Amino acid sequence: MSVDTLPQHPASTTARPEGLGRRQVHAVAACYFVASFAALGLPPYLTAILPALGDPQGRWAGVLYIVPTVFSALGGPLWGRLADRFGRKRLLLRAQLGLTVSFLLAGAADSLPAFTLALVLQGFLGGTFAATNGYLAAALDGSKLSLALTLMQGSARAALVAAPILVGALSPWIDPHRQYLLMAVLPLTAAVFLSLLPEPTRTAGSGGEGADTDTRAGDATTPAVEAPQPAPIGLLYTFEFAFVFATIISFPYLISLAQERLPGVSGTTTGILFALPHLCYLAFAARTHAAFLTRPHTGIALGFGFVALGLAGHALAHSLAAFVAVRLLLGAGLTLGLVCLSVLAAEAARGRAPGRMFGTLEFISKGGAVAAGAVAALVNGRFGAAAPVLVGTAAALLAAAAATALVLPSRTRWSSRR
Repeated sequence: MSVDTLPQHPASTTARPEGLGRRQVHAVAACYFVASFAALGLPPYLTAILPALGDPQGRWAGVLYIVPTVFSALGGPLWGRLADRFGRKRLLLRAQLGLTVSFLLAGAADSLPAFTLALVLQGFLGGTFAATNGYLAAALDGSKLSLALTLMQGSARAALVAAPILVGALSPWIDPHRQYLLMAVLPLTAAVFLSLLPEPTRTAGSGGEGADTDTRAGDATTPAVEAPQPAPIGLLYTFEFAFVFATIISFPYLISLAQERLPGVSGTTTGILFALPHLCYLAFAARTHAAFLTRPHTGIALGFGFVALGLAGHALAHSLAAFVAVRLLLGAGLTLGLVCLSVLAAEAARGRAPGRMFGTLEFISKGGAVAAGAVAALVNGRFGAAAPVLVGTAAALLAAAAATALVLPSRTRWSSRR
């Protein structure tokens, strides 16, 4: 995926950010990958970690799983505003170093309270999603920004697939608890590489609170540049929450659903089933970005539709082939939704303070994940492992209907009122 293959908006109408080179964007993506790798690889092993910390049955695993998410959501808006004020590179470095410190504390913890505190710090001091996207939005614009955001999502998907596998492979030699100490090297290494990148700057008129400006009032030699009008942001936040909720709600109990429907299925097979939607994203995100760059609302509507079909299919699947098919359907929806949300985010970032916007977007996204986890636990306990996917189906259908209403031609809407 390259950020140099897409056209820039002409500079004659509005001055744009100076930009980052292709190698620099790929370096940011690599750093985001290693941070995501460390954060995503170990939580699935909480049930193996907690017995040595005083929780023999691992009863706190479900709560501790979402602790970093909750505190990342709470800290996101604050760190975003500080990034706009003090510099996006500084706050991106702060996020990576915050993960380093929290992983060291988690790996050294010898009690459940100490381990819990480390996870709280991981969420609050981390926040690499908002910090990375805010950094990119301060340097890129339009199609280049949306493609860079798509690349960041690819980094997270790759980490989600690879990290648990590596942690499991290392487990016979290094206890998962102590692997936190090993994983601390990853964000620390990322911070070293990020320190070599430039602080992104905005030229006149690139907009947003905290943006740098080259024009001065009364300077006759510098022509006034009209600031860009920010795109509506409410829909972005609404779709982000709904999409995260609808997709995440199926994650916690997928393995148990597959084991219930497919007796004797191996752990490797269920792991592949879990990874399939994310592998779809890695394979097709770039092409999807090119196809839906100018029509993201259509892509969002299709994405929610495929998510609804895929989740509904989970409730009906009773064979391995059926599970593969519905996971691929979900993968199509995941790819369309995430790519088109990146396009909408790039549009919304124009004329806004990127740190604040992406900090709020992280709050919304993590809120959707926490809500999905809570609802999944509630309905699974009362109605069984198929219930979470049915709730997700209903949420995706409602969102698909709302998104479809937005892409209907205005003439159709007017004619229906006569």
